[in-house]
Amino acid sequence: MFRTTDSWVVYPKPNQRASLRLFCFPYAGRGASIFYDWSESLPMTVEVCSLQFPGRESRIKEPPFTQFTPLVQAITQVLLPHLDRQFAFFGHSMGALICFEVARQLRKQYDLRPVHLFVSGSGAPQTHKPSSPIHNLPELEFIEELCRLNGIPKEVMEYTELMQLMLPILRADLAVYGSYAYSNEPPFDFPISVFGGLQDKITRDRLEAWRDQTKVSFSLQMLPGDHFFLHTTQALLLQNISQKLCQQ
Repeated sequence: MFRTTDSWVVYPKPNQRASLRLFCFPYAGRGASIFYDWSESLPMTVEVCSLQFPGRESRIKEPPFTQFTPLVQAITQVLLPHLDRQFAFFGHSMGALICFEVARQLRKQYDLRPVHLFVSGSGAPQTHKPSSPIHNLPELEFIEELCRLNGIPKEVMEYTELMQLMLPILRADLAVYGSYAYSNEPPFDFPISVFGGLQDKITRDRLEAWRDQTKVSFSLQMLPGDHFFLHTTQALLLQNISQKLCQQ
């Protein structure tokens, strides 16, 4: 049974007895549904909460964000009513940078902190370098560049209709990603766990650099697969997350 308390947050399997909420931030082009089955592999004490950004799935008719900072500010405000118990963040790729900055905003504005930050498929924010904008390229060139960057799952590439549906969202999300600018702030006082794909183009050095963003425990786990290893090795990923959450 699904429960939504607003258009932004989806509870795929509501669990009022859970002691901790895991807020999951999707990667570019995708929505909350990629996390809908995670509850089945996580401890009973964890309630999965999927973030649904405008412009996709149940919010397909809403205009998507195209700038990083306004999106982070909006999410920060939206999450406040949901933070009435312990919480943790998970984000993949673009979602990793977003949840990192949301955690910063919550600390800065409300003195609130997740108990753990899980990030995957993303170099540390201080290693982010603005690349040449591709979101305004003509369609064929845009798709070619996405393929070069390994930015589209193979199953999406095989379906023309799905690809056409995703293109506007991908353009908007890559505009968001391209507008990100890192600024120095003190490291967090909660653990950071990082996951990378052994066949991904994100280098190990950039993944290791997340270590600088926490003054407590840090871990890096390399998993089989390319940039979308969170799907192909989901069981192993969730096993690692479960172990970390059980230590909280």
